[in-house]
Amino acid sequence: MEKQTAKDDYDRVKEDLQLLREDLASLAKAVADGQKSSANNLKDEISRETRAVLDQLRKRGDAALARATEAGSQTVENVEHKIEERPFLSIILMFLAGIIVGKMLDR
Repeated sequence: MEKQTAKDDYDRVKEDLQLLREDLASLAKAVADGQKSSANNLKDEISRETRAVLDQLRKRGDAALARATEAGSQTVENVEHKIEERPFLSIILMFLAGIIVGKMLDR
């Protein structure tokens, strides 16, 4: 579930970046089609729009990072709780996992 949330957040950021690219492309086309005298005004507008979009993306990215961090912390707490409940079983499982990884690396 945490992986799905992180993937959804990544997909949202990816979509936002695509929208930013499209916005920048349309604004660049408007500058090219516009008159030379209004180029400075369009440049300022592009800068404002870009800053606004980047600020929005930064906020969304920060929120996604906060959610991912929270999900990771929750997962660590769950694992710690499981280890505390069954310490002997946890040691055996880690030992077996070490043997399996060692066998895989020997090949």
